[in-house]
Amino acid sequence: MSIGSKSMESDEGVDFAPRFQAYYDCPNGHTIILPFATDADVPPIWECRCGEEALLRDAEKPEPKATKPQRTHWDMLLERRTVKELEDLLDERLELLRAGKLRRSA
Repeated sequence: MSIGSKSMESDEGVDFAPRFQAYYDCPNGHTIILPFATDADVPPIWECRCGEEALLRDAEKPEPKATKPQRTHWDMLLERRTVKELEDLLDERLELLRAGKLRRSA
């Protein structure tokens, strides 16, 4: 007798929820067929096995979500200092370096 991932219960007397099949079409020509309960919210996009986004058949492609632009280190630096302040700081550090009061770092 094997125990583990096998259930000891039988399917006797079990009423399954009503289902339907949703068809998704991939831009690479793949078709994905998935069963859903009739009262389930069916997603308009499903990830295909090839990694592309498959669209629900007879559905319109949803609008892409608006994403905010990625902040760079320069953007974050400019939130703390103005360009004029940065130029002054650079000049000050270069003077110290030329005067031998700072060591060059690797």
